[in-house]
Amino acid sequence: MSTSVAPTENTVKKVKKTKPMRQESRIGMFFVNSWLIFFAIISIVPMLWLVLAASKTDPELSSRNPLAFGSLKGYWNAWQNLQFFDNGVIGRWVLNSVLFNAAIVVIATITASLAGFVISAAKIRFKRTFLISTLIMMLIPPVALVIPLFVMMDKVKLVDNPWSVILISSLYPFGAFLSYIYYSTTIPPELYESARLDGCSDWQLYSRIALPLSGALLGLLAFFAFIGNWANYFMPYVMLYSGQNYTLPLGLGFLFYSTPAINPGVGATSVPIYKPEIALAGILIALPIMIMFLVSQKRLIRGMLAGSIKE
Repeated sequence: MSTSVAPTENTVKKVKKTKPMRQESRIGMFFVNSWLIFFAIISIVPMLWLVLAASKTDPELSSRNPLAFGSLKGYWNAWQNLQFFDNGVIGRWVLNSVLFNAAIVVIATITASLAGFVISAAKIRFKRTFLISTLIMMLIPPVALVIPLFVMMDKVKLVDNPWSVILISSLYPFGAFLSYIYYSTTIPPELYESARLDGCSDWQLYSRIALPLSGALLGLLAFFAFIGNWANYFMPYVMLYSGQNYTLPLGLGFLFYSTPAINPGVGATSVPIYKPEIALAGILIALPIMIMFLVSQKRLIRGMLAGSIKE
């Protein structure tokens, strides 16, 4: 014979309390997801328009749907028209940007990683002073350092030399501080002490212990170094005079200024650069950043979360 148990008063109260909480949770998730979708749309649509605009001709940009696709040949025609400017110097600008940024990423990543390790683990004097100096450098706006840096580069005869931009852009105080946080929280100090008891020097600690364990950190440093310098306009503008030494952002700024499509004040010109060519130039700036993010996405997230969980 089965017996039924009547629900108690406490059980009824718990059921009544649970339903409103679930409803509030669903309403909150709905607004969060709606906001994320809205933000994704307003972020993707301008980039989508930029990609599609380069496939059309200049009259089609005004007459057709903004998100309509032109033709694959339109990209080739736009690139060929860009080549008419100053005998195809844009190809040189692209190569300069690739080489400059490759050198900056390598130098900045290595030096920032070394600096962070020294501040966090090496047995040297004035480590706290170095850390405070790094924080101060992060707070100083780059514009305030332009004149001292220009005078310094002029003294060593590096003005209008690619190395002036490479060396200055490799100064990476944020990367040094990020490395300090990583090495201080992720690698236990006991591991360093054990290695020192076995006779390891500070360089051996870095090369044999810290560096092999810092793959996520190096990916994060390289990503931020690339993002911060690929579209950098101001420092190359100050340091470089010759058109052959321009980076892509600096060169495109000069190209836009010389084009009636952007600056009607220059008058007529024989160079066939119009809105599709301008859109393709914008793609050349934005596409490497997007590719860099997609390639390093997993390592980027891993590096951001490193040291966030304490075991």
